[in-house]
Amino acid sequence: MTKKDLKGLFLAHQREVHAFLHRKLRDREAAADLTQETFLRFAAFRADNPAVTITHERSYIYRTAHNLAVDYLRQERGGPTERADDLQIAQVADEMPSPEAVVSGRDELDAIRAALLELPERTRQVFALARLEGLIYQDVADRLGISTSSVQKHLMVATRHVMLRRRRERN
Repeated sequence: MTKKDLKGLFLAHQREVHAFLHRKLRDREAAADLTQETFLRFAAFRADNPAVTITHERSYIYRTAHNLAVDYLRQERGGPTERADDLQIAQVADEMPSPEAVVSGRDELDAIRAALLELPERTRQVFALARLEGLIYQDVADRLGISTSSVQKHLMVATRHVMLRRRRERN
């Protein structure tokens, strides 16, 4: 796995892993730290075991994040020798997405991506900056040299298009 591949994997899953950990830990900073640690451990494993093929990288990443969350909860409750409450561990395990949910989520994401590709380039740019990068309307407007009302218009067009396309696909 190249550094470029690892970066792509990180960019693809960092937000969802962070959200997953934040739900478990209810601590934004700890979730951010453990998100980084998750990807560092993944990279270290890949570097130490180049002959091993990981066929489900996302599942491996989630398992690593889960284990780090359990370890963190153990430490928060009084140190490394104290066991985490079984209920806490069960809650973390229960919130892992099922394989069906993962496949369903990927299908939904692919459909949304396809719908977005049907939009004009400028509308896609506005959508990416506002929804994917999390920029506020004014920052999107400044970056693209358009008004904030244009940003709102493009987002409305994109959102409506995706919703209508998804509705048609479901029927």
